Amino acid sequence: MFYVLIGVAFIVLCMILANVRIVSQSEAKVIERLGAYASTWGVGIHVKIPFIDRIANSMSLKEKVFDFPPQPVITKDNVTMMIDTVVYFQITDPKLYTYGVERPINALENLTATTLRNIIGELELDQTLTSRDVINSKMRSILDEATDPWGIKVNRVEVKNIEPPQAIREAMEKQMRAERERREQILIAEGHKQSAILEAEGKKQSMILEAEAAKEAAIQKAKGEAEAIREVQKATADGISMIREAKADAAVIKMRSLEALEKAANGQSTKIIIPSDIQNLAGVVTSVKELLK
Repeated sequence: MFYVLIGVAFIVLCMILANVRIVSQSEAKVIERLGAYASTWGVGIHVKIPFIDRIANSMSLKEKVFDFPPQPVITKDNVTMMIDTVVYFQITDPKLYTYGVERPINALENLTATTLRNIIGELELDQTLTSRDVINSKMRSILDEATDPWGIKVNRVEVKNIEPPQAIREAMEKQMRAERERREQILIAEGHKQSAILEAEGKKQSMILEAEAAKEAAIQKAKGEAEAIREVQKATADGISMIREAKADAAVIKMRSLEALEKAANGQSTKIIIPSDIQNLAGVVTSVKELLK
């Protein structure tokens, strides 16, 4: 009997330990009791009733990232292309996630594909290639609202890749090549134009500088000649002033004239014109000589 009690106690202990659960951080477990929703276990230690309670679903509450395969879509101008998207979502309500929809991830993938087709169907090819931000914003808004009954919060949607048909890609490459060549020609023409403008400006500046230099040289030359004339006039005036200060009379002046005549006579001239005043000077010279004797 004693061993029977020990066996029963051991079985009960094993059953209790088997029904003890530890829920980690960022995890949740949905518990059903007799087939109906009972509670949601969060982080901590929990014990379920054997044969009555069961764990209906276990899930992580961390943000998840799903890269859905490329989907064929048709633009407004009837161009078929392949687009794949990346959806970032998080489970916010474990109960709704468990009972809201069958296979939530598959439902989210199909909803993403249909939403993407609807949005791209309203855009033309060029708009599709240049409006990724608009597409991402619209998809996130639509998906977030549609997945609320499933306990899912869509945080972000990104269009990962857009692949137009091969013919469209070749046409786009030709267009881009032509555009690059056009821009290159424009840049070359602008370069030639700028070079010609700069060369003309250089010639203009050179001519202006040459004219300024010639003008400055003429001004300096004129100033030099004027200064020379002023110096000569000043010297003449100074000489006259000195003669006046020495109180030289007419006889001295005539003597100076005679000396100048004498220097002129020493030259190579064969003819000498003697002013009439010199004749009167001869008598003065004779008188001076007589006085000196």
